[in-house]
Amino acid sequence: MRAGVLFGIAAYGLWGMFPVYFHALDDAGPIEVVAHRIGWSLLVVLVLLAVTRKLHAIRDLGGDRRTLLLLSVAAVLIAVNWSVYIYAVGAGHVIEAALGYFITPLISVALGMTVFGERLRPAQAGALALGTVAVILLSVYYGGFPWIALVLGVSFGTYGLLKKLADIGAAESLAVETSVLFLPALAVIVVLAWTGGGAFATGDLSLTLLLVLAGPVTALPLLLFAACVTRVPLSIVGLLQYLTPVLQFLIGWLAYDELMSTARWIGFGLVWLALIVLTFDGLRVARRSPVTDLATAT
Repeated sequence: MRAGVLFGIAAYGLWGMFPVYFHALDDAGPIEVVAHRIGWSLLVVLVLLAVTRKLHAIRDLGGDRRTLLLLSVAAVLIAVNWSVYIYAVGAGHVIEAALGYFITPLISVALGMTVFGERLRPAQAGALALGTVAVILLSVYYGGFPWIALVLGVSFGTYGLLKKLADIGAAESLAVETSVLFLPALAVIVVLAWTGGGAFATGDLSLTLLLVLAGPVTALPLLLFAACVTRVPLSIVGLLQYLTPVLQFLIGWLAYDELMSTARWIGFGLVWLALIVLTFDGLRVARRSPVTDLATAT
C-alpha cells in the first residue's frame, strides 16, 4: 500500500507542477501546445500499448459504439479543458485554474444530482451550497465571473463521469481520445508551420523539445495514477487528489505573485470548507461500505 500512496503522490504532484511546465511554453500559444500534446501523447500511449501487448484492446473497441461515443465526447471535453488551462497559465490565472480543480468534486455531486437523479445527503447539499456561495462571492467582489474555474471544473467533472461510464484502462482511453483529436491537431500543426505562425522547429531547440515532451508529460502521471488506484483504497485516492490544486494554488500565489484579495481568500475559504465537509462525509460513507468509491460517495 505504501508504494501505491507514493505512486499517487507522484501522479498528483506532477499534475500540480503543470503550471511551471506550461508557463515555459508561453511562446507557443495554447492551441499549438494542445495540438502537440495530443499528437505526442498518442505516439507515447501507442508505443506503451504495443510494448505491453494491449493494442488488441483498441481493436476490440471497434464494435463498441457506446464506448466509442463516450470517449469521443470525452476527447472534446479534455481538449477544451487543456486549452483553457494552458490559456489560464499563460494569462496569469493559475490561481483561478486551481479553483477549477478544487470545485471539481462539487461539480461531480451536482452531476450526480442532475444526470442520475441522485438524492443528496445533507452534508453534500451543504457543501454544494457553500461552493455556490463562493462562486457568487468571487463573481461579485473579485471583479468578474470566474469562467476559467467553472469551465475547467465542469469540463473535467463531466470528463471523469464519461470515463467512469466507459470503464476502460487509462492508457487505452487516452489512445482513443487522442486518436479522435489527432487529425484536427495535425491540421493545426501543419497550418501553423505553413504560415510561419508556429513555434515548433523554428530555431528554439528548448521550446521544440518541450513541445515534444508534452506526450510523456501527459502520459506519465496517468500511468502513475493507474499504479496508485490498483494498490490503495479509493478513499485514500480521493484525499490525494487535492494535492494537485493545492500545489497549483501555491505556485500561482507564491511563485507567480498572483493577487489574493480579502474577497478571494473568503471565496477560497468557503470552497475549502465545502471540500472538508464533502471529504468527511465521503469517508463516513466509505467506512460503512468498504467497496464504495470516495468519488462516488462525494
